[in-house]
Amino acid sequence: MDYAAGAEERMVSERVQQRLHQVNIAAKEHLSPIQDHVNFTLQQAYFKCAHECFDRRRSQDEISNCVENCSVPVVRSQQMVENEMAKFQEKLNRSLMVCQDKYETAKQQNKPGALNDLESCVDQSTQDGIKMLPHLCQRLKAAFSISN
Repeated sequence: MDYAAGAEERMVSERVQQRLHQVNIAAKEHLSPIQDHVNFTLQQAYFKCAHECFDRRRSQDEISNCVENCSVPVVRSQQMVENEMAKFQEKLNRSLMVCQDKYETAKQQNKPGALNDLESCVDQSTQDGIKMLPHLCQRLKAAFSISN
């Protein structure tokens, strides 16, 4: 590989990384109200509930069971967010793997413009991912009864 081709690949790689960074920023932005709900509203309810569990008339096992039951909504919510984000990440990764496979095939066939096609494919994949985020967040908001 010549110097110019290597430099071009590095530039494309940097732009791809920028696009992935944009997806991360968009995900954080869209998930912020959901994380806020889990971290504050549900955590606050958990601590209030757990506080009520501590009663001298209860045994240690009863207190432990009570506190564990109080944690169920928080744990379920966190798992739901993690599962949805894992599905989102998996879908994005599959899409990016298709881009990579197309690029590798084009490179092996010495097709001109393979890097541009890769960059365009990655751009489309990341834009599609960003467009999916509001729908994913709406599902989570509905599941947690969060009003907009």
